[in-house]
Amino acid sequence: MMRQLATLLAIVVLAVAPMLIGDRYLSHIAVMVCLMGIMAFSMNLMLKVGQLSLAQVVFMSTGAYGSALMTMAWGLPPVLAIVLAGIASGILALVLGPLLLHIRGVYFVLLTFALAQVVNLILQDWVGVTGGNSGLFNIPRMELFGIRLARPEALYPFALFLFALAFLATYLLDRSRAGWVMHSIEENEDLSRALGVDVMRWRVWTFGLSGLMAGIAGGVYAHFIGFLSPAAFTFAISVNILVINVIGGIRSPFGPVVGAILLVPLPEILRDAQQYQLLAYGALLILFMAFFRTGITGFLFGTGAESAKGLPALRKLARAK
Repeated sequence: MMRQLATLLAIVVLAVAPMLIGDRYLSHIAVMVCLMGIMAFSMNLMLKVGQLSLAQVVFMSTGAYGSALMTMAWGLPPVLAIVLAGIASGILALVLGPLLLHIRGVYFVLLTFALAQVVNLILQDWVGVTGGNSGLFNIPRMELFGIRLARPEALYPFALFLFALAFLATYLLDRSRAGWVMHSIEENEDLSRALGVDVMRWRVWTFGLSGLMAGIAGGVYAHFIGFLSPAAFTFAISVNILVINVIGGIRSPFGPVVGAILLVPLPEILRDAQQYQLLAYGALLILFMAFFRTGITGFLFGTGAESAKGLPALRKLARAK
């Protein structure tokens, strides 16, 4: 518990620092940490039910283009457009879920990868709506209560609020009965089903919630950057949020936070050596998979040790029956 409090305190200090320093470049990186952190939470939800989804970038792009088009074509306020686009992304995930989630394991990974590629091609070819590879320009910047949040320093508190909301939702979910059910599906699907869990229904609703999160992150991204093109929604996003989860730790809600803080600034650190960025990601993945399979938070909090003792969520669920 003390380690979790110390970690939370360190995260709060790091979160407040960009607001105190007020540097534009630092605030830009901090906003991206928040947005990629929300994306990492959306993938983390799917990992909790035993599925690695590479379709999160689909929902992010749906939220980004949906919100941008609603503000540009219909003149909706950005905040309302982001909420509506996030809901649309969640509904899209709920519609696709029953079709995709019958497939499991590596085949589900490949299927979601293929879906992401198809959607990216649609974004490139549907020039009349998405602008194709030329993209969408002059997307209205974020406004909240009449205050324009165009600069990163102004937008950062709003992005941080959404990031904290995603963390709180995941934290509370993780410690609820719903969290036990989700973890039990990841631990052993058949035993979970034997305890009366409707595995497909839980996976579909989790897919919908993860789509909602990714859609909102995409909507904020659109109004933050002010320009969208298909090049922003590639396989690299899926790799980044997967690495954030692996390095931060999948079983703890602190994992995506720690992973995002460490990984998102990495491209800036490696700006003069971008060709080594993927190499660095690969080396980190190998290192953590070989020696720290539970991630940094698993190492710090011992969450992996609890899991290694054998099906803790299933035991909790069985005792609750």
